[in-house]
Amino acid sequence: MTLTRQEIEKVALLARLILTPEEVEEMTGQLGRVLEYMALLNEVKTEGVEPLAHAVEFANVFRDDQVEKSLDREVALANAPHRDEECYLVPAVLGDV
Repeated sequence: MTLTRQEIEKVALLARLILTPEEVEEMTGQLGRVLEYMALLNEVKTEGVEPLAHAVEFANVFRDDQVEKSLDREVALANAPHRDEECYLVPAVLGDV
């Protein structure tokens, strides 16, 4: 499949690219070669081949979650620069609350 200069200029316009006439010529050849390669890939027999989400299989390597005792509130708040009896105090970022 070959591309015309007008098709390359239309693609450049849609991509909001400003190409010089030399760049249009270069892109015409390069994109034409890409389309030729894609046509070659279309010749590969893929009947009966299951579609893949990934080229290689992988498994989750994370361990299972385990319920554990959490930090005591006083320990968690011990180094907080600003706090009340049960929470960290931080400046409001959405205006006065």
